Amino acid sequence: MDDWRRGTVVVAGASSQIGYFLLPELVKAGTRVLALSRRAQTAAHGVEWLRGELPRPPREANDAASVCSFAPLDVLAAWIESGAAPALQRVVATSSMSADSKQDSPVASERALSQRLRDGEAALARACGQRDVTWTILRPTLIYGAARDRSLTPLARRAARWHVFALPAGAGLRQPVHAEDVATAVLHALDGGAARRVLPIGGGERITAAAMFARVRASLPVSTVPLPVPASLIRVGARMLPKLHGPLTRLERDLIADNTQLEQWLGVRPRGFHPERGCWGL
Repeated sequence: MDDWRRGTVVVAGASSQIGYFLLPELVKAGTRVLALSRRAQTAAHGVEWLRGELPRPPREANDAASVCSFAPLDVLAAWIESGAAPALQRVVATSSMSADSKQDSPVASERALSQRLRDGEAALARACGQRDVTWTILRPTLIYGAARDRSLTPLARRAARWHVFALPAGAGLRQPVHAEDVATAVLHALDGGAARRVLPIGGGERITAAAMFARVRASLPVSTVPLPVPASLIRVGARMLPKLHGPLTRLERDLIADNTQLEQWLGVRPRGFHPERGCWGL
């Protein structure tokens, strides 16, 4: 298999937080980078932006020899099955640890999400197998680091604006992973170190949910009043607020990843959870 650096790399979902860290590294590698996103983006040195999305991207995407995708797995699989990108050799894509952690969720929509992720993984593996394309799927835990996530960043920004930080109790373990570490794993996977594998990837530290929220608060550039939320109140909220039942009940569950294979096959060791204000765009 040819060195991926000599060909064209298409990045689907390039405006994501992983793409934020990955694109500059691909440019440094000297490869041609085509970045695909649904919305127009500001031009960046060494990156050609394409406006569109899978499974029907602009025709330039057919030049791809490699694809790094942070888009839904099923649409990526459909694009590959269509026979697009005839020179395609390798695919690195992200799924989510929700494929595993939400299988037994008490919330039907979360169980459906878990099933959809696992079905997407299987579809991508099948599509790549039909064309003899090498693939790797990464399953990240909660991603942070580029102020583009929909979990910790909104929480941090609200607290900074209102100067009050809710600190829910939660003994379940968490393993937030920095987007830059996921991008590093993507780069290593392009080298073929984990061909035809689904790899979990979590941060380098496991802490309780309560400790995670406390560290987010400590990273803010403004002072906030702590507002402890006891476990008893969380249990009441889980019963009375159906939309929050899943997230609230998971505060007592471990949502972690085993990085053994990540280290063995890709040589990647993610950092611990020590966020700074820049992680939240503050």
